[in-house]
Amino acid sequence: MKKVIQKIEEEFVGRFGDEYKLIQSPGRVNLIGEHTDYNDGFVLPAAVEKSIVLAIHPNGTNVCHFYAADMEESYETDISGDIRKSDMGWPNYLLGVVDELRKHGYEVGGFDCVFGGNVPIGAGMSSSAALEGGVLFGLAELNGWDIPPVEMAKIAQKAENEFVGVQCGIMDQFASLNGKEGYALKLDCRSLDYEYFPFNRDDIQIVLCDTQVRRELASSEYNVRRQQCEQGVEILQQWDPEIESLRDVELSLLFQHEDDIDPTIFKRCKYVVEENKRVIQACNDLRQGAMDSFGQRMYQSHAGLRHEYEVSCEELDVLVDIARDLQGVFGARMMGGGFGGCTINLVREAYVDSFETQIQEKYQQKMDKQIKIYRTKVSSGTHLISDQKVTSS
Repeated sequence: MKKVIQKIEEEFVGRFGDEYKLIQSPGRVNLIGEHTDYNDGFVLPAAVEKSIVLAIHPNGTNVCHFYAADMEESYETDISGDIRKSDMGWPNYLLGVVDELRKHGYEVGGFDCVFGGNVPIGAGMSSSAALEGGVLFGLAELNGWDIPPVEMAKIAQKAENEFVGVQCGIMDQFASLNGKEGYALKLDCRSLDYEYFPFNRDDIQIVLCDTQVRRELASSEYNVRRQQCEQGVEILQQWDPEIESLRDVELSLLFQHEDDIDPTIFKRCKYVVEENKRVIQACNDLRQGAMDSFGQRMYQSHAGLRHEYEVSCEELDVLVDIARDLQGVFGARMMGGGFGGCTINLVREAYVDSFETQIQEKYQQKMDKQIKIYRTKVSSGTHLISDQKVTSS
């Protein structure tokens, strides 16, 4: 990250002066727990070392000046009145945070911000959440606001929901803001209670294999899956009125009434109920250092996503099947909404080079196209790097 940090510092000093706060805000991966968030379930994300870096400082006016260093694009706007969306797209992630902070009663004045980083765009590592969390954290630092971690995640999520217009869950912002180096974060998506579980293995790399398949079906099918889960809850409430979501459903009750439920709805419910249990079991695996067992739960998760929730695709399935047969791989599964995107693989450090070579070759032979590969490790959440008046040498 040193080159990224130096680039951001130099750009800020060249444009706005040598006084600034420097913030690092990470991307995230989700180790296990897919499509459980909107069912009030559990997820197990982790912040990773690929991050966005922001230099930020108030300018004493009502005007915001933003510079996206990687895109070499500038944007400025007066925020003294209503904040309007930008046609450029990326400024809305910063403006949305300003807008949401004001709705929460915080007075935000004009500020200068330069940002850039190495979170891959479109690879499912939540670069947007990293940017939102980074500017939110930076503004809190500038103004001395003591915003609790859960509240900060809620503000960042609302900014994306209401200003940007993306109806994401809270996991991405929560993991980016509250990640902890050497730990995965188990989040209860109903209560927003969270707990850290050890993932401090220097001998394991997280390797993402990006199919580069555009997830064109993800949005529409996401809504369909959500409706199907809600239908399942309505049916099961006939036998247990206390059920509020699939989070409350036991497998025994589900199987007891299998004949009363549409087969497709049953499959969707079964996957979610089992995935919630897998997250809890996977946390126990981490506590005990049982990575082989953890990896098997990743394969089980993918099988459920493939056959029961039906949100995988051929490219993702091929990558998981290849990974299963490669030496040094603990586990693999699709990560994210599905219908494209990445697989996440846990690979022994000593085997990462051969893993990358072999999975690339075998995928090319099978699918006649290439993948992008990203290595990363669990890292800390959004934090202050420095508060200074001089640039790095």
